[in-house]
Amino acid sequence: MRPFFKTWLTICLLLPLAAHATNREQRLPNVNGYTPKSHVSVPSSKYKKAGPRSPYLNTSKTSKNKSSLVPPMASKESSNVLSRAVNVLGTPYRWGGSSPSKGFDCSGLVKYAFNDATFDLPRTSNAMASGHGEKVDRKDLKPGDLIFFNIKSRRVNHVAIYLGNDRFIHAPRRGKSVSIDTLNKPYWEKHYVVAKRVLPKEQNTLQVVQR
Repeated sequence: MRPFFKTWLTICLLLPLAAHATNREQRLPNVNGYTPKSHVSVPSSKYKKAGPRSPYLNTSKTSKNKSSLVPPMASKESSNVLSRAVNVLGTPYRWGGSSPSKGFDCSGLVKYAFNDATFDLPRTSNAMASGHGEKVDRKDLKPGDLIFFNIKSRRVNHVAIYLGNDRFIHAPRRGKSVSIDTLNKPYWEKHYVVAKRVLPKEQNTLQVVQR
């Protein structure tokens, strides 16, 4: 009777342990990685709701953003100039360049932007500053005006196109690309020389009504 008693006692002790192991296995995924629906799990980060996409991933949205850089108060001619300049934002700097395919230097960008104007600008920034347009005070700047700087030189050697709200677009230097900057920066304030208005003044035509 003693061996039978030992066997019976062993079975009684093992039954609770077996039941606990079975319940634990039911809470774990099986070999295929499947987790029962009753088990609530935290979703992986890759399934999280996507945030707003960058505007530069969508070419149509990029075009809209560029066109919004042209101020609404600009005249028709200045709007055309600014649109041509803004549309080549990001084009790499290249000394002597004057086209989107070859790149731009500062005066090459200006020549390209003013290509549809009724006059031909000189090729260098110094010549543009000395012989063309009407001098404009900084407080009277309008979109489409040219602003000139002297960088590491006593004479004018850099030109940009004024956009409005103290912003301008230019081709800065080697290693950079066509971009927008602000006159409020100490660097540009220090090197600012003069501004010129080269676009012709708009003439207000009066219509005579005949009776």
